[in-house]
Amino acid sequence: MDELMDERTVPGTALRATAVSIGTSFLGDPPQPDGTPAPAADALARAMFASPFAVIDTSNNYARGRSETVLGAAVRRDGLPAGKAIVTKVDAAPDTGALDRDRVWRSFEESVARLGIERLPLLHLHDPYTIEVEEAFAPGGAVQGLTELRDQGLVGALGIAAGPVSLMRRYALSGAFDVLLTHNRYTLVDRRAEELIDLAAERGIGVFNAAPFGGGILAGSGETYAYRQAGPELLAWVARARELCGRWDIPLHAVALRYSLRHPGIASTIVGVGRPERLAQLGRLQATPIPEEFWPELAALGTPPSTLED
Repeated sequence: MDELMDERTVPGTALRATAVSIGTSFLGDPPQPDGTPAPAADALARAMFASPFAVIDTSNNYARGRSETVLGAAVRRDGLPAGKAIVTKVDAAPDTGALDRDRVWRSFEESVARLGIERLPLLHLHDPYTIEVEEAFAPGGAVQGLTELRDQGLVGALGIAAGPVSLMRRYALSGAFDVLLTHNRYTLVDRRAEELIDLAAERGIGVFNAAPFGGGILAGSGETYAYRQAGPELLAWVARARELCGRWDIPLHAVALRYSLRHPGIASTIVGVGRPERLAQLGRLQATPIPEEFWPELAALGTPPSTLED
C-alpha cells in the first residue's frame, strides 16, 4: 500500500500525484429539485479532501458545472488541504460548441470562480471534438488561449484530455502540451493507448490514465465498455479473465486497477468515485497483492476484442 501511495511528480509539470487520482464526473449528480447540488455531494467532497489521494480531477462541464461548484464550496469552507490539488478542464461552449481562444478563457474563468482557486496547477483541453485540430492551433484558437493562460501564470501546465488515440497523437506531437489524459484506451480489454503512452515518455509528457474499469464492465457492474454495449466476444473474454482471477482468489477489479498502476509510463490512474465509502474500498483495492506469476496467465488469454475502433 505504501509503495502505491508514494507521491511522484507528474512529468512535464510541477504537480505531485499519488498512484491513483480521484475522478469527479458524477459529483453533484443528481441535483436537488432546484438544480443545486444535494447534501450528499458535499459529504463526498469532504471525503475526497480527507482521502490519501493527492489529485482531484474535474471539468467545466461535469454535472453541468456542479462538480466544480461542490468542490469550490468545500475549498471555501475548509481550505484545500496540504498536498491536495484540483485539476480541471476547459470545455466547448454548451450551446454553440465553440472552442476557440475566447471560449478557453471563459471556461477557465467559470471554473476558477466556482472552485475559488486563482491558479491551477494543470488545465486540460477537454474533448475538442467540435473543432478540427488545425482550428485549435490557428490564430485565435484554443491553443492560443491555453498558452496565454500559462504565460500569464494562471496555469502551471497544459494537458489534452480526449479519447481517440489518433487525435491524441496529433496533439501530443504538436509540442504544445505537457500532459496527456487518456481514457478507456489502456485497460485489461483495450491496450491501444500503449503507443501513445510510449510517445509521451519519449517526449517527457506526463500521462494520466482514466477509467481503468472501462466504465464498469471490469468492476462487475453492467455489460458496457467505454459507454457502449460490449459484444459477445468481449463478454466471453471478460468471463474467462474473471474465472482466472477466481482460481487465484484475486478480484477482477483489483487486477484491472493494477494493470494500469504497473505501467511505468503512467503517472497516475484516475478512478471515478461516486460515494464516500468507495474511497476506502479503492485504497483496499490498491493494496490487494497480485503475484507476478499471475500476469503471464492473464496474457495467455490472448488479445481481448475491444469494442473501440480508435
